[in-house]
Order: sequence, then structure tokens, then C-alpha cells
Amino acid sequence: MSFKEKVKPYFEPIADGLFGKQRGSSRGGPQLAPVAPRPIGQMMEDLLRVDEEGWGTYAFSRDPLNRKFTPEKRLELTQKANACGREYAQKISQQYGTSDPTELAKKMGMLVEYPEMPKSAARVLFAEYKAPNHIYLYMDAVRKARTTLIEPGVKAVLTPKLDIGSLLLAHELFHYVEETNKKEIFTRTEKVELWAPKPLHNRSTIGCLGEIAAMEFARTLTDLPYSPYLMDVFLVYGYSQDAAVRLYEEIMGLAGQRPSAPETYAPAGE
Repeated sequence: MSFKEKVKPYFEPIADGLFGKQRGSSRGGPQLAPVAPRPIGQMMEDLLRVDEEGWGTYAFSRDPLNRKFTPEKRLELTQKANACGREYAQKISQQYGTSDPTELAKKMGMLVEYPEMPKSAARVLFAEYKAPNHIYLYMDAVRKARTTLIEPGVKAVLTPKLDIGSLLLAHELFHYVEETNKKEIFTRTEKVELWAPKPLHNRSTIGCLGEIAAMEFARTLTDLPYSPYLMDVFLVYGYSQDAAVRLYEEIMGLAGQRPSAPETYAPAGE
């Protein structure tokens, strides 16, 4: 059985994106009806319209604590997490004299490995950080992404600045930075009060803040003109076009955007 066949059951439905870190549904779960095919170039064009608030809403929708926050509070936290990602990208670049993720990884003492795919097929991963200093970039996913990149209109939208491997590496580098600065970094010090019997307190970190900051950290280092959150749909497309379309439609809905009609699509630059 191919890796694509192994992971296919886990895409239906996608529970969360965040660079392919989906929680899998059980094989005995409900089967979703097929969705109409949609060009990946068109989905990328549409997702460019999603603003900071929209991506924050999407990120929070994957967090178990989402209902603890008003839309106004989610936006405030999103803006602070993005500022955190930019701040640390600038700090690290200045400290090590480079913004190149590969060079940064070397200078920071990271051990970067390039296995074909994860050991477990229970969820699809494109890259991951494991403490204290390991990063894994999964080449099966990278190759699929490079194939998707040659689909009509995609390169024109994502621009020549996109380097899949560098972007994934930069994202995971933030998680190392976050761990080594956990006593003062916003994504770890910001907490929400959970229920506990008085006079006890039960405060929890907010998991999605680290992902929001990691995206902005990676965007800043690689100088992308758009949010790396587009990669959630782009990278999933290489494994399941149905899953990518579902995720795209969900993101557009969360962001209050209307998807374009497929029949109106004319690939950019062609």
C-alpha cells in the first residue's frame, strides 16, 4: 500500500491544518460526499484575499480553547502572536548574521534530518521539531509540493520567493526558539484561566499562538509576500485534492470570503 493510500482515511475530515499536522479521523467514521474538483491555482489566488484576522480565526478554530475567546480577543491575540514571530525573526537574524533558514539551523546547532516520511502514518506531517534540537523535513511531502507547484497558475501566485524546504525549516526553527525562550516569549507567557474550584487557579497556554507566531516568523525570514498559512491547502493537495478543497472552502468561510466559481478561473500569467 502506498503512503498516499495509508494516509487517505485520515484526511476525511481534516481536523486541523497547521502545515499538515492533522488529527486523523477513525476508519469507521462517517464518509463525506466527494467535492467538486477545483484548480489549486484558483484556491491559492482566493486565499491571498484572507487577511490577518481571517487566518487568526482559522488558527483559533483548531484550538481546543477557541470558545474561551470573543472575536475581538482572538484578533488581539493574533496580532500579538504575529508581532512575536516578527520580533524573534529579526532578533535571530541579527544575532546570527543571516536570515537563511539553512544557515540559521547550522549556527543554532540544530540537527536537521531528511527522512522520506514519518514513521507513523496516523497523521500527515511535512516537518516537525523534536526537543531539544532535532528537525525533520519529510521529503515525500516536499516532492509532492514541488509537483503541485507546476500546476497551472500556481507559480505566478506563490512567486519565485517560495522555497518549500526553507519555509518548512523556518517554521520549525521557531518552535526551537520558542522552547529556548519559554520563560519570556509571548506565546508561552500568555495564558487563559480555566475552571478550577476556588481558591485554586488553573491557567493554560494557548496552543495556536505558537503556530501563528511560527508562520509569521517563517514569513519574515523568507520574505514571503503572503501568509504561509496558504501552505496548509497547498501541501495537503499533494496527498488529497478532495481534502485540500474542503480545507480551502472552510478557510474561506471562516474568513468571511466567497470562493470564486471554478468555471471563471483563468490561470495568472498564462
